[in-house]
Amino acid sequence: MTLSHRSSLLAIITAAFLSLVLSSCVSSKPQAFKLSFLPSTPQPVVIKLEDPPRMASAAYGNESPELIRRALATPPRPAEVEGFLVAAEDHFQNGRRLYIQGDIPGARREFDRAMDVLLSAPENVPDRQRLERKLDQLAESIYHYDLEGLGAVAAHQEVVYDKSPLDSILEMTFPSDPNLRPKVKEEIEATASQLPLEENDAVLSYIHYFSTDRGRKILEAGLRRSGRYRALVQRILDNEGLPQELIYLAQIESGFLPRARSNKSAVGMWQFVQFRGKQYGLLQTPATDDRLDPEKATRAAARHLRDLYANFGDWYLAMAAYNCGPGCVERAVERTGYADFWELSKRNVLPRETANYVPAIVALTIMAKNARDYDLENLDLDQPVEYDSLGLDSPASLALLSDASNHPISEIQELNPSLLKSVAPAGYELRVPKGTLPAILAALDCVPPSHRAQWRIHRVTQGETLAEIAHRYATPVAAITAINQRPQPPEAGDMLVIPVGHTPSTPAAPRLVASAHHARPASHRAATAHRAASASGAKPGSAYKTASVAAKRRSTAD
Repeated sequence: MTLSHRSSLLAIITAAFLSLVLSSCVSSKPQAFKLSFLPSTPQPVVIKLEDPPRMASAAYGNESPELIRRALATPPRPAEVEGFLVAAEDHFQNGRRLYIQGDIPGARREFDRAMDVLLSAPENVPDRQRLERKLDQLAESIYHYDLEGLGAVAAHQEVVYDKSPLDSILEMTFPSDPNLRPKVKEEIEATASQLPLEENDAVLSYIHYFSTDRGRKILEAGLRRSGRYRALVQRILDNEGLPQELIYLAQIESGFLPRARSNKSAVGMWQFVQFRGKQYGLLQTPATDDRLDPEKATRAAARHLRDLYANFGDWYLAMAAYNCGPGCVERAVERTGYADFWELSKRNVLPRETANYVPAIVALTIMAKNARDYDLENLDLDQPVEYDSLGLDSPASLALLSDASNHPISEIQELNPSLLKSVAPAGYELRVPKGTLPAILAALDCVPPSHRAQWRIHRVTQGETLAEIAHRYATPVAAITAINQRPQPPEAGDMLVIPVGHTPSTPAAPRLVASAHHARPASHRAATAHRAASASGAKPGSAYKTASVAAKRRSTAD
């Protein structure tokens, strides 16, 4: 290569180098400006992977997926006591069905089994209170059936009155627990009440008494029975514009026993004496006594209390006057110059019973309105009384109504506590078990009005002959045949009119009730319990095992 060529090549290389240097100098500043807005280069992250844990083979071999486990889960078992209650109720219903069909021995066996189920429950079974409550209910129900046999015994019984709890608690004095005072004071401040509530030694003494074993039995028995009439009483008190808390006055007076009777001959749920009952429209006849009617007596008591409050202007004085009479309270006010119950009580110018009467009501009101504090919150109340009403245009025997309604006479009597006789008089507003009114109307339509006080209705059972039916009711076969106008023997399910104490001369009376589709009459309620026992092969006087239990409990009623 010549010298000239070398010089040319060197010049080209030098020019290229200078061009590269100059271009880098020009672009370095803008490039640095752009890079100033970019984040710094992140540091490289080193990820370390650990070896997975060693798992045992078939680790979940003995487990089920969650979804399958939920689907196959055993439903929660009902409470242990529920099984006893259901089994006992099943036996009772079977016994009732057999009783209606005329199978007295079978009914007795089923009734006994119902009681045995409950009595066999262990003492430590959960919710024991429900079981004992069911035991009392079944004992009372079976007692009704056993007491009447086939329905004729109760028809001849005298009216039985219950002892008023008033006599046992108002003549005594009780110590007060000073530790209760702060608690009761706090409860009163937090309690909404239309009736004024106070905390003093007299009220505290009754709160203490109702917290003892003896007092608590009286308290709980009354609160349970209040369930039967609570809605009725509250409705009437509201209609009359009175404090709802006055319902506890009835609990102190009678324990909500419609046939309660005091040692002063005051009767009924609101304990009216004769003259005061007449003053407020409660009629009293040889056959009926309105003082024993829960609805009529509640209405009369509400009006009486309203009048007393209008007179004294103070609810404590009005309640005191309800107990001892307005004249007694007026004289006490005149003697002392104090129109204050607590002052009159402190000065001993009121009867001892009256001085205890108002504090007992106030104490009961405080406890009932603070049920949780006194362990009364889960008390099992009786079911409200339900019934249909029937206005009678002629006298009708309870035995006939029992036949037609398929319910014991005693159950009809409980719905009609103001009825004093076994025959309901014409014009009486009769209460019958709920749902039985159509059957009763159908039965009454088949019996002449002039004979409804004596005649009966009978449902024929399988294998029963006309001669057996006639013997049971002490009525000639010819009379039954003539009245029912049927020459053929009766068949099971037929309804027969039984002319008890009547032998017709001509066969022209009521029509035959052909089948049970027209009514729901009961079978075999014409004989006495003695005859029922004899017919069933039992010894005279034998009874279901629960009869004596119920009778004992009734004799020791609160």
